[in-house]
Amino acid sequence: MSRTALITGATSGFGQAALERFVADGWRVVACGRRAARLEALVQAHGSARVHPACFDIRDADAMQAALDGLPPAFRDVDLLVNNAGLALGTAMAQQASLAQWRQMIDTNVTALVTLTHALLPTLVARRGAIINISSVAGVYPYPGGNVYGGTKAFVSQFSLGLRSDLHGTGVRVTTIEPGMAETEFTLVRTGGDQAASDRLYTGASPMTADDIAGVIHYVATLPPHLNINRLELMPVTQSVAGFQVHRG
Repeated sequence: MSRTALITGATSGFGQAALERFVADGWRVVACGRRAARLEALVQAHGSARVHPACFDIRDADAMQAALDGLPPAFRDVDLLVNNAGLALGTAMAQQASLAQWRQMIDTNVTALVTLTHALLPTLVARRGAIINISSVAGVYPYPGGNVYGGTKAFVSQFSLGLRSDLHGTGVRVTTIEPGMAETEFTLVRTGGDQAASDRLYTGASPMTADDIAGVIHYVATLPPHLNINRLELMPVTQSVAGFQVHRG
């Protein structure tokens, strides 16, 4: 029996790679994103029987609900929610950071995620489905300039544990995946399109790829239904946790 996944941020990075992995495994996918042309390309590549495009800004709760209400019958029974859409903006220290960027990260990484999750919980409970939330090692290990981005990802991880507790006995599985360095459009978005900054970060570092993370998402989603991975943290071999800062003077 074919299953259905709803993936946010499906037009690039982890989301698009996950979509490709699930479609290849016979799933139907509701592909959510802001970029209509990219969504249409995914439909053209995989067919409308496998991919349904849901074009909206995830921060727009009304547009989100309209997209859910407009799902075709074949895509309404969502078995898996992958909350992947998220972003980091800016690298400034908190005392120089943009409040507008802070608010956009909170609206995207926190408010939109909980809004969509709340909307789909009745279906996921009825289907004994699964939720995979994409967090980050930034929510566990602080670093200069991480401030609100790290805070939003810490929320995602803790919210996921809370969901797991509340959904006890329903059969719904909840997992947080917390990646470290992975080369996608992430740094380009964070730096406002600075390709040189992205190149400096990733060159020679052998970072993880979107396909690596998609494979982990698919693995978690296809485990036997009596198994739940609560949190899964992963980094490339070249990355590890650094020490404390000490200011002298």
